[in-house]
Amino acid sequence: MFDKKFNEFISLLERSRSTVVLTGAGVSTFSGIPDFRSSDGIYSKQYKHLSVEEIISLPLFERDPEIFYSWAKDEWYNLADFEPSIVHIALAKLEEAGKLDGLYTQNIDMLHTRAGSRKVYELHGSAAHHHCTSCRASYPFDEIYATVKSGSVPKCTKCGGVIKPDIIFYGENLDNSLLTRAYNAFSKADLAIALGTSLIVQPVASLVYTTISRGGELVIVNRQSTPYDRNATVRFDDLKEFSEALLAYLKAR
Repeated sequence: MFDKKFNEFISLLERSRSTVVLTGAGVSTFSGIPDFRSSDGIYSKQYKHLSVEEIISLPLFERDPEIFYSWAKDEWYNLADFEPSIVHIALAKLEEAGKLDGLYTQNIDMLHTRAGSRKVYELHGSAAHHHCTSCRASYPFDEIYATVKSGSVPKCTKCGGVIKPDIIFYGENLDNSLLTRAYNAFSKADLAIALGTSLIVQPVASLVYTTISRGGELVIVNRQSTPYDRNATVRFDDLKEFSEALLAYLKAR
């Protein structure tokens, strides 16, 4: 059954004049990074009697950034310890083969870039960059890392303002220009591939709808069901099996 479905996917891929990918937390679980919404995911645990949604909300950060940084010290500031998974590598190879026009991700872990992907668009931001909430001065991840790991809230060396990672917190809007770019890309795509995402979080989840509403094809690779399963031309459950097959296909191509 897998071979039959994979051959159908390859047929879609080879016919497609424009292919885009949307990835979620599931692609990074193979790197050892927990996802958000599974029974043992990040959202399943509380910290100081607060939910993770509260901790990564803009109002709480503005009120008490120390709570966020004390939590993030062992959650978001250990990302350099993880390596790209087979899923990240397969997508980088797909781009290298000239079969991928853009990779849009909900992840903040920088692993797509580290795997070699170049056309990466981080819809929920990235831990790679930080900024001062007062004067907007920019700081790279490496410059902030040591301060956070020491248990301190990073402060701007220019004005003393609190520094925040360039990650979209609850209560913040996504980058409108980037979101517009994503909608344009998905609306023009012949093929959209959604990997490791529940396709629940809006507005990003609706990107795949723009593809199918314009007559494009949708392929979903995800362990759990999604609201768009019935719209998928082909659906796979196993990200690892799919990625191994994709790498083998690209190597033999």
